[in-house]
Amino acid sequence: MNSENLGLCEKRVSPSYVRQGAQARRGHEQLVRHLLEQGKCPEEGWNESTIELFLSELAIMDSNNFLGNCGVGEREGRVASSLVGGQTCCVRSLAGCFVVPMATGMSLTLCFLTLRHRRPKARYIIWPRIDQKSCFKSMVTAGFDPVVVENVLEGDELRTDLEAVERKIEELGAENVLCVHSTTSCFAPRVPDRVEELATICAKHDIPHIVNNAYGVQSSKCMHLIQQGARVGRIDAFVQSLDKNFMVPVGGAIIAGFNESFIQEISRMYPGRASASPSLDVLITLLTLGASGYRKLLKERKEMYTYLAEELKKLAEAHGERLLHTPHNPISLAMSLGSFQARYPEAVTQLGSMLFTRQVSGARVVPLGNEQVVGGHTFKGFMSHSEMYPCPYLNAASAIGITRADVTLCIRRLDKCLRSLKKEAGVAGHKCDGADRGMENHRGAGQDVQEAGSADEGMA
Repeated sequence: MNSENLGLCEKRVSPSYVRQGAQARRGHEQLVRHLLEQGKCPEEGWNESTIELFLSELAIMDSNNFLGNCGVGEREGRVASSLVGGQTCCVRSLAGCFVVPMATGMSLTLCFLTLRHRRPKARYIIWPRIDQKSCFKSMVTAGFDPVVVENVLEGDELRTDLEAVERKIEELGAENVLCVHSTTSCFAPRVPDRVEELATICAKHDIPHIVNNAYGVQSSKCMHLIQQGARVGRIDAFVQSLDKNFMVPVGGAIIAGFNESFIQEISRMYPGRASASPSLDVLITLLTLGASGYRKLLKERKEMYTYLAEELKKLAEAHGERLLHTPHNPISLAMSLGSFQARYPEAVTQLGSMLFTRQVSGARVVPLGNEQVVGGHTFKGFMSHSEMYPCPYLNAASAIGITRADVTLCIRRLDKCLRSLKKEAGVAGHKCDGADRGMENHRGAGQDVQEAGSADEGMA
């Protein structure tokens, strides 16, 4: 509604009403102007009316929506259902980062393919082991040979073997190494790679460094590792998932870095012509939350990490197990399952299916001795990030958006599953019975989640 149309409105409606309406609209437009001027997430979130106005303005300027447009091409943005269509606009390239409508694995592939032009003779990627199929396949898909470096066990933690990385570089020749591919966010007992030290090694040998930061944006510790690595050494790009960090649907990633020209080079490598939905989803989410809303979610996630660790520790001790000591992992926790495996060998794998049928999602049960071939490479001890981890274990993570009710209900259901396994194994009267009774009292504190609790009773 421009000034001319507002003037015409005064012929039909009282001018005072028109002026009030124009003033209200200017409030929305001012928020949009600040966004475009500053180019960053607003401090306070917008209401839905402002977001809809902004998206409508963008959609109107899309050529698919031009009035009188006559499309005779094979791709004209036509949709059969308005539920599918929604708004059509694209916000994709930003200074220093690139929003890609692909998952993290394929986004990593894009980084590797871009590096190929800079290092045409290189064929190897040095990769401190993390048992995640899409990460491994991202290197194979790009046509490179992953060189897997086994982690070292320090206490309960699996950490980067820096000496082994150095040896591999000397053995292969720095000129034959495309990059070092490190990881921040991961499942305990593996912890983030020693990114700072790896960045220093990469700078020393003039080797690119790509970081898989899949769900690390939500962790200040993971982001600090990347910042420090870039400060003291070399980090060419780091890739993070949209859904894992910004609570949007699956299917997008952000490729970011400290050298804008390299990020632009990656963006030119992308063939384009893909859905703008991931960009649009994260735009709407950040405008809704605002910077303060997102920071609040990050603060709550940290608090829930502490709560989850406390509850999991109590539960582990009640069942003769322990919470593995992994202080360098800021998101994921692990609880040992050694006594269950010793008494009832099938218990570990059975526990995973029991949790799944009781609607506990995200928990991972890792048995000993798994072996799997991925992309032609045989991983011994698959899922445990190590050929010889000392005990089976269960993972749980405190990721963005988790609530106290999620933790309470998970602990209650896990406790019931463990009790059921003990009963099947005929060890219900073991020495932890007293602690079990303590756990029974502890569970009573979570009865405020009445609806979830009653559903749990039904499943049990």
